[in-house]
Amino acid sequence: MADTLHAKRKSVLEDFHGGSPFVSLKPAASASRLSLRARESALPALSDALGLLLPNSPKSSVTSGLRSALWLGPDEWLVIDQGESDLMAALATVPGMFSATDVSHRNTAVIVSGPGAEAALNAGCPQDLSIAQFPIGACSRTVFGKAEVVLLRVADDTFRVECWRSFAEYVGGLLQEAAQDVAV
Repeated sequence: MADTLHAKRKSVLEDFHGGSPFVSLKPAASASRLSLRARESALPALSDALGLLLPNSPKSSVTSGLRSALWLGPDEWLVIDQGESDLMAALATVPGMFSATDVSHRNTAVIVSGPGAEAALNAGCPQDLSIAQFPIGACSRTVFGKAEVVLLRVADDTFRVECWRSFAEYVGGLLQEAAQDVAV
């Protein structure tokens, strides 16, 4: 009988560390991720299965324990589980029409923190990331340089920057450059 091999997830940013005296850049811990699309009628059952209430307003997120759900559009969420739970299994028995795709191997993330985090991100992102306009828990799919990213503000001076693995070196390099510029 043939053996089944499972690929171990390895972050392309595993050895990435950097920043400046004002900005810390660290790869985020490995996480399970789910791209979820659903109509409003499916939200109660999906929320129950995921153990958190899916947010339904722009730029909002909900966190319960190690799991977060980020609103990306009227019918779209990114669910991140830092405990690496099997999110697809959690939704396996949910009735109704919805689409769930495991994107754990597609995405990676960088944690950007420190007093210069906001300025470093604004070096490549056109959004107003001030605490007044982008408070703790705010999230957005946007651009950083020429790459699509998803930003989540997790604390006053800390952001989670999700990007596709194929753009990770570019995003990491641009973040490193921006962090150095903030230090000047």
